[in-house]
Amino acid sequence: MEKKWLLRNTSKDVISLANKSGVSPVVAKILINRGFDNEIDIRKFMRASIDDLYDPFLMKDMEKAIYIIKLAIENKEKIVVYGDYDADGVTSTVIMYKGLKRSGANVEYYVPDREHEGYGINSDRIRKLNDEGFKVVLTCDNGIAAIEQVKLAKELGLIVIITDHHELQFDENESGERTFKLPPADAVINPKQKECNYPFKNLCGAGIAFKFVQALFIKIGIDVKFANEFIEIAGIGTICDVVDLVDENRIIAKNALDMLTNTKNLGLRCLKEMLSINDKEIKCYHVGFQIGPCINATGRLESAAISVELLLCEEENRAKELAKTLFDLNKKRQEMTTENVEEVIELIHNSTFKNDKVLVIYKDTIHESIAGIVAGRVRETFNVPTIILTKGKETPKGSARSIKEYNLFEELIKCKELLEKFGGHPMAAGLSIKEENIENLRQKLNLICTLTDEDIKPKIRIDQRMPLGKINYEMINELEQLEPFGKGNSSPLLAEKNIPILKIDILGKSANTIKIKCVIPGLNKTIDGIFFNRVDEFIEMLKERYGEEHMNYLTNPRGLKLDLIYSPQINEYNGRKSIQLKILEFQLS
Repeated sequence: MEKKWLLRNTSKDVISLANKSGVSPVVAKILINRGFDNEIDIRKFMRASIDDLYDPFLMKDMEKAIYIIKLAIENKEKIVVYGDYDADGVTSTVIMYKGLKRSGANVEYYVPDREHEGYGINSDRIRKLNDEGFKVVLTCDNGIAAIEQVKLAKELGLIVIITDHHELQFDENESGERTFKLPPADAVINPKQKECNYPFKNLCGAGIAFKFVQALFIKIGIDVKFANEFIEIAGIGTICDVVDLVDENRIIAKNALDMLTNTKNLGLRCLKEMLSINDKEIKCYHVGFQIGPCINATGRLESAAISVELLLCEEENRAKELAKTLFDLNKKRQEMTTENVEEVIELIHNSTFKNDKVLVIYKDTIHESIAGIVAGRVRETFNVPTIILTKGKETPKGSARSIKEYNLFEELIKCKELLEKFGGHPMAAGLSIKEENIENLRQKLNLICTLTDEDIKPKIRIDQRMPLGKINYEMINELEQLEPFGKGNSSPLLAEKNIPILKIDILGKSANTIKIKCVIPGLNKTIDGIFFNRVDEFIEMLKERYGEEHMNYLTNPRGLKLDLIYSPQINEYNGRKSIQLKILEFQLS
């Protein structure tokens, strides 16, 4: 798929802002590209200090909710933390449960079964919790759309507090005016409420749970520094829920990674050991692609309560047993995902709707727990919004993943008459639908879709053009200060044109890695570049330009010049350090 390279430009005085902010011009330019264009915001971003966290009582209904919980603790009433089965839901549940336990609450937790109860509050479960004598239901990472379920809970005499971060439901009249709908809970904590004056709107469920415990500790007289211990767990939810890593999310994630490197949590130590990362400095990658998927796997294939138990566990043998369960389930999930992604991509290629701007795929053999992952992989392949539906207990259900140019939540609202239930964000959603409405949904989404061919062309936004001769260890260390990288704070992309190539090697047991030796013009030096899983694409590029002689350029790249988008990194091998380029995109000059 053709990709469009875009060089970010700015009218700001980069040198002046760099001097005022105490950062290098390269870092200043990158931060300007991320929307930080004054020294106060840049200094705060670089600092990522816990001291810069906002007052939790700025959240609408926080004062009310804490008063209710404080009263319930004093009266020894039974409280249930009602969580969710993904990594954000698991970490939210752990934070809420441990925070309430520390506060002396009579508290238990409940994580719903994905297959039998589905996402969010379940009416039958509410009845059971009421029969079991619970008086207060405290949700985390769910509940904002549970209008009927909360209404039932209130009719039964339960007290309900919602803490959530998902988009609010609304009705829209013919003029486009929206009336937002809230569940009739005793308190609703969600920064996305219009009336909420909290300065940062994009916390995940675990982030809001952390703020809740902060507020609770303040009110009952526990030193707030003990709440800060939960940043470690909140950071896992923050990174895994793919929220923007700016403002409070950056503070939480950055401090969490420091804590995770030397974690005191027994369950996390055992899981790190299973993943062979117990002696590594923990980065976003380890959380997003190793720790997080293991936590998620339990909710996908068995019960997310297993992951909650691991993060609460204080007995070593049990923690090791649970960590192995998470590891094994994730391995099984990976195998299932690979198989299903390949099948869906083949199905699309052989279909009549392969050119749709919005893909809606129904395949009843996909395990519903991995529909979201499959949707994400298919979206990456075709770069269009993708909905993957599979057979549910009562009706088909599934997950959707979008691209930046398409607000998935808003578009699904336009089709709500076809849906049984839905909720989510601009970039991701979950839904259930009757089978007879699936084709109607596909047709309507594509009929009203305004995406152009240009919109669906993948765009790579380059932070700065950087001659290879300017790369040094100091620059790499400066760029590392911008971590953690993720949504809203992507890894910096540097680029250069017309780079002479001295040597090309294809490496690896599967011959899937290319290593190139790049000439640094004017310095009589070279620097290595490496890229993974792009060998076929690279050879095809040579073939298009050079025809039958293309293979000669692999062994003798005479006169070959490349344009590269890259990220500089330090390579350590046999105790020796060197600078190399991690190549992200390439094209012939």
